[in-house]
Formats: sequence, C-alpha cells, structure tokens
Amino acid sequence: MEGFSFTIPYKVRVVDVNYGGHVANSAVLNFFQDARIAYLQHLGGYSELDIGGHCGIILPEARVRYLAEMFLNDELVIGARVSQVSRSSFAMEYRIERDGEATVEGETVLVCFDYQKRKPRRFDALFREKLAAFEGIAS
Repeated sequence: MEGFSFTIPYKVRVVDVNYGGHVANSAVLNFFQDARIAYLQHLGGYSELDIGGHCGIILPEARVRYLAEMFLNDELVIGARVSQVSRSSFAMEYRIERDGEATVEGETVLVCFDYQKRKPRRFDALFREKLAAFEGIAS
C-alpha cells in the first residue's frame, strides 16, 4: 500500500455488516482501532493504555471518508501511519483497500492521557523518538 509502512490484513465478518448488506459505519472505526493497536504493538509493545511515561491515549476526534462499499468476506488491507506529532497529541491516518483500490480513508487525533489522574500529559520521550524514527518525521 503506497505511502503506508504499516498494514494489517482484515477479512470482513458478519458482525461488520449492517442491514444494507455492506460494512457498517461503526465497523470502520473498529477497523481503524484494530490497525492502531497493531501499529502500537509493532512500534515497541505499546498499547492504547500504555505508551510509556504513565500515559495511554484517548481519541477526541475522528474523520472518515467512504469511497466504496465493502461486503461480507472481502479481503481488505488496512494501512496506518502517523502524520503529525505535537507535545501531547498525534494524528494517525488510515486507508482501507480492497484489491489495491481505496474503499475508506480517515484520520484520528490521539491525545496522550494519564488515566490515573484523568488528564492529558506530554508524551514520553522514547515513544516520540520511536514514532519519529519509524515514520521518518521530525520529533
């Protein structure tokens, strides 16, 4: 998948399909989350609840652009990449393809969040460094 260093395969399941016979809107956000979890694991064993420095991530914003329907048993490839990093947040972009053609594009904004203190905080330096190195962006 061009422009994405990280991808995962996904086969559309019955639970992903709505009454219209295609993938539900809510399922697409789950697809993004599956890719995000795998990306964080790949980056260094991180998770949404632990990206280092007593910090997890919280998602305050998501955008989705639907380009084509997806159906039961479709074999998809989901790409995830980080496009922007600030002191306490980053933007993650996603693309879902079927047979090399884009079906969905989207973005989530993720904020470093201390779940113990229930407030945002700055990223752990090592996490920022790993993001920058993997994506080839300035830290």
